[in-house]
Amino acid sequence: MRITINGEVEDIEAKDVTIARLLEIKKVESPDMVSVQVNGTIIEREQYGVKVIAENDELEFLYFMGGGAI
Repeated sequence: MRITINGEVEDIEAKDVTIARLLEIKKVESPDMVSVQVNGTIIEREQYGVKVIAENDELEFLYFMGGGAI
């Protein structure tokens, strides 16, 4: 299946891939700190285990970083 992740076209061999599984496949560190947008829509974290990625979907992994005082 061909999808786009953060602007890069990628081929994923697995079928019926959920967002949670895709985060595992891509070895995303701290997946609890990543929001995922699919085709322009932010997906609720509770849906990561059930939302299946489709051919030609465009995903953005949005990483949130905290900061502190200097």
